Amino acid sequence: MTGFAEYDRYDALGLADLVRRKEVSAAELLEEAIERRNRINPFINAVVLDMDRQARATLSLVLPDGPFTGVPFLIKDLLGAYAGVPLTSGSRAYRHYVPDYDSEMVRRYKASGAVIFGKTNTPEFGLMGVTEPELFGITRNPWNLERTPGGSSGGSAAAVAAGIVPIAGGGDGGGSLRIPASCCGLVGFKPTRGRNPHGPAVTEPWFGQVQEGILSRSVRDTAAMLDATHGPDVGALYAAPPFTGRFLDEVSVAPGRLRIAFSLEPLLRDGNMDEECIRGLQNTVRLLQGLGHELVEATPDLDRQALAEGYLLRIAAATAGEVGEAERVLGRRLKLDDFETETWSLVRLGQSFTAGDLDNANRIIYTQMRRFDRFMQDYDVFLTPTLSATPPGFGEFRLKGAEKLLAPLAKRFPAGPLVHLFPVLSRLAAQNFQWVTSTPVMNMSGHPSVSLPLHWSAGNLPVGMMFTGRFGDEATLFRLSGQLESAAPWFERRAPVHAGNGLK
Repeated sequence: MTGFAEYDRYDALGLADLVRRKEVSAAELLEEAIERRNRINPFINAVVLDMDRQARATLSLVLPDGPFTGVPFLIKDLLGAYAGVPLTSGSRAYRHYVPDYDSEMVRRYKASGAVIFGKTNTPEFGLMGVTEPELFGITRNPWNLERTPGGSSGGSAAAVAAGIVPIAGGGDGGGSLRIPASCCGLVGFKPTRGRNPHGPAVTEPWFGQVQEGILSRSVRDTAAMLDATHGPDVGALYAAPPFTGRFLDEVSVAPGRLRIAFSLEPLLRDGNMDEECIRGLQNTVRLLQGLGHELVEATPDLDRQALAEGYLLRIAAATAGEVGEAERVLGRRLKLDDFETETWSLVRLGQSFTAGDLDNANRIIYTQMRRFDRFMQDYDVFLTPTLSATPPGFGEFRLKGAEKLLAPLAKRFPAGPLVHLFPVLSRLAAQNFQWVTSTPVMNMSGHPSVSLPLHWSAGNLPVGMMFTGRFGDEATLFRLSGQLESAAPWFERRAPVHAGNGLK
């Protein structure tokens, strides 16, 4: 079976259109994607589970008539349950777990006509903004193999940036679509809370902070997939405000003159951002002004420390809950070595808090998020750099030195006050919010938010710009994103490590 040499010229909708017009077959596209994966994945370690057999079986049937019929697609190995295929969540505990059901998002991906042929790497339980799980190893950034592609959807982002697929699935609970989009020069769109489904096995991941979506090279691909996936499923706790049109149509609609706030200040810590992020923001502000928008320098008045601590407490509590869930699902007691040291330290922190502590943290978050929403009422869009610096190297968020030696001891003591004697989690939080300075705010608030590849550093590393809309207003973000994509095109930019040209 031959492939399709012009694969890189098209986004996912473009490939689907060729299939529809019978200018290329779905089988040819699949074989091209498989050959590309086999050739480039040894360099980047983006795809950790091949599903070629399942994909070829899919092609033996009549594909659904959807927007992405015949387009090769990858799903993240977290939340993406596919019946009969392992779902590890990047954890040794789940290395042999095979679900007997499809998640609702996977079901909707299939209904879109996408052909799923593999799963992508993710940090354990999606906890880090980098992709370095002990189970599958480090994923590398196609723009620089010594830098991270971000996380937690780093495997999906690396696969798209390296030309294996035009789109890939991911999720965002603290920036996990937008962070890798910024690192890899892609579009990463987190929809409004409740826009996409979670079921049937998951109901409210990370206290409603998680939304699944895709990483892509074009705004229209992201919009079309959201058209295919949005809407509550059975048992959903809540739904986003209704949208009756097509998000794809909004991409080509002129946004009009928007009132856009922009800020150089981190939202979860004090201090400054890297010069490349500042330069990217300044260039973006000038671009927006040239397009006729009103730009206002303004920062929401938030209690940074309270939000950072509240976010960390939520994640610690949710991670502690993962242990109980894993024991129920796997039907066995879990051992110390089932989890990474950083994950277990987070578990013990979560176990050391009381239910009252969690409720108090939630009350503080809700108060701060009402303040953020009031800020958004004065603006159509809020702009800030997605991250505070270009992608770092590996190991930046691992325990080191004395903390590395002390952490295993924490595993063996009962949960309680002792865990607070260890500075492990406070330092990890400081490290994460040093780089991931703003994205979790939109997860806590539920507002739609997108990272667009609008700047490259002097060292040719992507630097994303993050645009946040009012709650439920993806339409404005798609209009503005479409306008920016036309004004400052990025589609033809290619990472040095790419399946279309190999290593340079």
